[in-house]
Amino acid sequence: MRSSTTARRRTLRIAAAALIATAGLTLTACSGSDSTGTKAAATSQAATSHANTDMGMAAAESKAGVAAKGSSPVRTQPLPDGSKAQITKLGEQHYRAKIVNRGAVLATLEANGKDTGLDANGMYVVLTLDGQVHAWMGGEHQGPGTFKLAGGWTAKVTKVGELHYRAQIIGHDGVVGTLDANQHDTGGVANGVYIVLSAGGVISSHL
Repeated sequence: MRSSTTARRRTLRIAAAALIATAGLTLTACSGSDSTGTKAAATSQAATSHANTDMGMAAAESKAGVAAKGSSPVRTQPLPDGSKAQITKLGEQHYRAKIVNRGAVLATLEANGKDTGLDANGMYVVLTLDGQVHAWMGGEHQGPGTFKLAGGWTAKVTKVGELHYRAQIIGHDGVVGTLDANQHDTGGVANGVYIVLSAGGVISSHL
């Protein structure tokens, strides 16, 4: 957990802007953030498929200060940077997690039928469709390039365009999934390994 100084610095960097994470991890049977810390508000949709792993695809909508209607937090979970996640159940396989620091909502992740992920200025957060939050700091790599991930995975990160990076997730049998960060972060879960790819080409994973 970071110091209060670090928490204040993070608040200054991102409290004034809504963080958006849109995660899309697509699987096939045979294959597969802005770096400054500010993210433009937008919404994107993606579909999910599953193969021989439980790697999921995530879509997140991030809007600071927007309250969930007719719901209340199920629980509050501390995060590694000193902030907290307020987790709310909205429906079956539908959860929302607000990242809160000193009473200010810094970001909101929403997992509706699929997992979601976010790079929050170097703190990586995954919210699963069953309401579990997994967060960590560190372990990042800056693409393009090929990098070793937690759990024995390898990521081949390529730059597609401005704020658009793609990562092939590679296992022993080849490509098992693809993360596509197009203007927004993406994230997913691969057999218990949590992965986030930012639109700035930063990839991080945690077991």
